[in-house]
Amino acid sequence: MKNSLLVAALFLLFGAPISINAQQSGWTKLFDGKTLRGWKQLGGAAKYTVEKGVIAGTTVPATPNSFLVTEKEYGDFVLELEVLMPDTTTNSGIQLRSHFNPGANDGKGRVFGYQYELDPSSRAWTAGIYDEGRRGWLYPLDLNPAAQKAYKAGAYNKVKVECIGNTIKTWINNVPAAYLVDNMDATGFIALQVHGIGNSPNAGKTIRWRNIRIKTGDLSPEPFPASVFVVNNEPNILTAFEKNNGWRLLFDGVSSKGWRGAKMLNFPETGWEIADGNLTVLSSKGASARGGDIVTDQLYGAFDMAFEFKISEGGNSGVKYFVTLSDGNVGSALGLEYQVLDDKNHPDAKMGRDGNRTLASLYDLIPAKKTARFVHPLGEWNKGRIVVYPNNHVEHYLNGVKVLEYDRGSEDFRRLVAESKFKDKPGFGLGKEGRILLQDHGDLISFRSLKIRVL
Repeated sequence: MKNSLLVAALFLLFGAPISINAQQSGWTKLFDGKTLRGWKQLGGAAKYTVEKGVIAGTTVPATPNSFLVTEKEYGDFVLELEVLMPDTTTNSGIQLRSHFNPGANDGKGRVFGYQYELDPSSRAWTAGIYDEGRRGWLYPLDLNPAAQKAYKAGAYNKVKVECIGNTIKTWINNVPAAYLVDNMDATGFIALQVHGIGNSPNAGKTIRWRNIRIKTGDLSPEPFPASVFVVNNEPNILTAFEKNNGWRLLFDGVSSKGWRGAKMLNFPETGWEIADGNLTVLSSKGASARGGDIVTDQLYGAFDMAFEFKISEGGNSGVKYFVTLSDGNVGSALGLEYQVLDDKNHPDAKMGRDGNRTLASLYDLIPAKKTARFVHPLGEWNKGRIVVYPNNHVEHYLNGVKVLEYDRGSEDFRRLVAESKFKDKPGFGLGKEGRILLQDHGDLISFRSLKIRVL
């Protein structure tokens, strides 16, 4: 009776009853709950069926990754759905703005493009962003530890993705996760992945998706916490989000503003080159003279710093922090160093102890724990990141993966220094603040997209 009166009142006010779907305005169902109408299968031969209002994808042996793909392509959108993973061994993903190359994979074809990762393993990278069939990981969820705790094992998890312009943002169970700025694809299909299992015993595992809906009009970006790190693949550019949350460029892409020689008042006239948006230390093995290390004009204590670097064959350099320039060192100024090195071709990789002079290590102190798949080849850009928290906890990242951490000034730290080449340098690495230094080791190394936020 109350409902009837409400409808009647609304009719009098507006001339017609409000639709039941008024609160769902702008949303379109991608799955009708009964059939796979509007979808097609590409890639492998996993089984896709409809069971009680749910799309079920079941693993089968000896087949590549399988994808249930929307027949329609999408550009800007917000996508929501729920997914249930069968266990911690099964891996899956949701393709976004993706494509199909029919000639790849020996004529079997290959799906490629952005992927929302579904990872129920202990790694916990669900809601990270992967580039399927192309570049690999773009936003490993090591970059957002808070979101790693949001996935719920053995239950339906709520997935949300926002693609607007060149920005992709993800959520898992309403927790903000990944923030990616990338210009590779503006449109493409959406797909549900059943990952290939080879000949493993995981055949018959079923992933379930339900309540799949999309909104393509009247979109506006949802707020994200200021603490979420942005992977910005536009060189030397900050987003409005980054600027509003305290990030600033250390290198503007066109000038030496903010930098000077470590042992001079101005920027070196030789040995360094600024061209094509890159800050490059030139090789001294040819006609170029060494320019020496360069340092920031400003001092930094607690900070979050990101940078990209490209290593030439046999190249050696480093990004140092807490550089004081008061150590009287004859060679390069002293400081804690994020090692930049061609591990395969430079002899320094085999020196030191336990690999503590290899790429992304804390030079001569702590080795970086990394795997080959997260090291980009020579001639390609790699992403470094150094975070120094106000409590002196420090982290190194390589291409979005945390490779080491330590506590500056701790008993363990002092022991490591005492066992290193810096043992005779009192107070090494313990300054309250210092400059950022890019090292000239005489090898061709390029830097770009250097940005920093004071913590």
